[in-house]
Amino acid sequence: MKILVTGGLGFIGHGVVALLEAQGHDVIIVDNQTTYGIVTQTELDYLVAQRRNCIKTTRIFSYDIRDSEGMFWIYNHYQPDLVIHLASFPRQKVVNANPTVGSQTMSEGLLNLLELSVKYQVKKFVYISSSMVYGNFNNDHANGVDENHECHPIGQYGIMKLAGEWLVKDYQRRSNMSYTILRPSAVYGPGDVEDRVVSKFLLTAMRDEQIQVNGGAERLDFTFVDDAVDGIVDAAVSDNTNNMTYNITRGVSHSLLDAANLAVKIAGRGTIQVNDPDNSFPSRGQLNTTKAYNDFGFQPKVDIEEGFQEYYEWLKNSFYGIKETV
Repeated sequence: MKILVTGGLGFIGHGVVALLEAQGHDVIIVDNQTTYGIVTQTELDYLVAQRRNCIKTTRIFSYDIRDSEGMFWIYNHYQPDLVIHLASFPRQKVVNANPTVGSQTMSEGLLNLLELSVKYQVKKFVYISSSMVYGNFNNDHANGVDENHECHPIGQYGIMKLAGEWLVKDYQRRSNMSYTILRPSAVYGPGDVEDRVVSKFLLTAMRDEQIQVNGGAERLDFTFVDDAVDGIVDAAVSDNTNNMTYNITRGVSHSLLDAANLAVKIAGRGTIQVNDPDNSFPSRGQLNTTKAYNDFGFQPKVDIEEGFQEYYEWLKNSFYGIKETV
């Protein structure tokens, strides 16, 4: 298949591209390679170079998804069979810092892609949403929160992601273009930027500094990047996922304090300061992935201990330059 991946040079996106290529698909990438104002250009350039080494395609275009003319050219020239839409403001902190541009990217950019996908008869549109759409949920559910759980997002990022889901569904209703909606959670691993929770925990410990934990009892379903990539690709190419929504997570929650303690244990240094929870973020926990397993065999493999260790080994020899001390 010819597959357009927006955000295909991103943390998750480049892994999706590499796996699609390994399966024999023909991939086109659109990625504007922005820093979002949260990382330095030097850091981004290093990470993009690393990610490019993992993929084969040279059809990489730096159009912004809001660019109607640029995206029209992509669709008209390549006429993709499938679109996997990963390009987005990456999380709540970034949207909060610039909500106007965040809205333009997450809403106007999405609408631009949906219009073009209908015009060029894309067979399926895969929308990468977020577990943030659920808002607050507790861990009273024995097997985690499933996709039927009511969504009450807290904060603009979750609200915009849920609005995006509704837009995708509305285009399916009006045009009959199939969709698949995927909700990952707390994805981490090699190739990520420093400004994310697991990255911060590990790098702070490796620098022998104090990890700031905002709400030690707060829980996340930490998902290793390879598992997220497997789930996205398998769901995208499956014939069983049309017009469905899935959680794509490890399916096990851990507290932020447990994650910080693991970072200190692996690094062999660092301290921890537990602060009050950040009320601008919802309280989350374990998600249920049974539906994804039943429909396309999704089976995440990497536990948090293995994932943190692998990420730590990558960080030691990365751009961040933190070497083992004698």
